[in-house]
Amino acid sequence: MATRRNDPDRRDRIIDAALSVIAEGGVAGTSHRRVADRAGVPLGSMTYHFTSMDELLREAFTRFAERVSERFAARLSAVASRDELATAIVDLVHKDLVAGPDDLVLTLELYTLAARKPAFRKITHDWMRRSRAVLEQHVDARTSHKLDALIEGLFIHVSLDPTPHGRDVTRDAVLQFLSS
Repeated sequence: MATRRNDPDRRDRIIDAALSVIAEGGVAGTSHRRVADRAGVPLGSMTYHFTSMDELLREAFTRFAERVSERFAARLSAVASRDELATAIVDLVHKDLVAGPDDLVLTLELYTLAARKPAFRKITHDWMRRSRAVLEQHVDARTSHKLDALIEGLFIHVSLDPTPHGRDVTRDAVLQFLSS
């Protein structure tokens, strides 16, 4: 593998490679060597850029959560009515939250890591805070909290069910929730 003396994008490539490796083999299957190979960088670059695997995982999952949050915010930015909010949420659940082929796996890997290691909960807390802040542009704080949990549950069910319900069922659930 050829090394580059001036490689300003190396750190970013390592982070993106880490996400790819995690999606493929989980956090448990992620090693410095596998990430370095995927990023096309010398193994020594790993310890140069990251003091530990936990630091790399924090950076990778933070990047992932921020990307998903940006899609979430973009989808809800133009919403002007309750009906448009319901439509936007349906699109989030059925399209945006699974925009990348690895999004479900990365989401669940992050949740598992945060459940096992409290230091990673800050990433999930920040992610939830950003989602609720976007929702609070359309509903009150209490409703945004519950609506965020509903969206998460719907996303997981739609993603994992071998015969997922359709957009109409999601829309009905959201409209029913918003009417209560």
